[in-house]
Amino acid sequence: MQIRMAKMEDLDEIAFVESECFPFGEAATKEKFAERIKEYGTHFWLMCEEEKVIAFVDGMVTDEKNLTDEMYEKACLHDEKGAWQMIFGVNTLPKYRRQGYAEKLLRYAINDARAQDREGLVLTCKDKLVHYYEKFGFQNEGVSESVHGGATWYQMRLTF
Repeated sequence: MQIRMAKMEDLDEIAFVESECFPFGEAATKEKFAERIKEYGTHFWLMCEEEKVIAFVDGMVTDEKNLTDEMYEKACLHDEKGAWQMIFGVNTLPKYRRQGYAEKLLRYAINDARAQDREGLVLTCKDKLVHYYEKFGFQNEGVSESVHGGATWYQMRLTF
């Protein structure tokens, strides 16, 4: 397995992985991913098996402390000098789950954020995944203001 940054050529595979991981109302579109790769491709980590994308983690950098729905929609809000690495998705194709790939990618993203002198990382997740992110040191800050896809999300923060 190889970890590398996303390129525009990966767009179809990224959109496919997303569609396998999230319901229609929550999944980002191919067009949104194109914007994200263009604006912050160096914050878009892929796990590949022989060049096939099997998992990814992505998110922008900002000085805003909380993850907002607007960030999902507007990749142009990315600020490379920002204090916080936001994480929008931790995605693994179903047949590759429970093999540690998401953990490796998330640790890679955490290490990148630390090396870039960020204050930490912020993500949102559903209630059933709070315990998963806590094992990485993320703290549950309660129900997020995000209503992305009509779901209830919990904001998680890892501060360095």
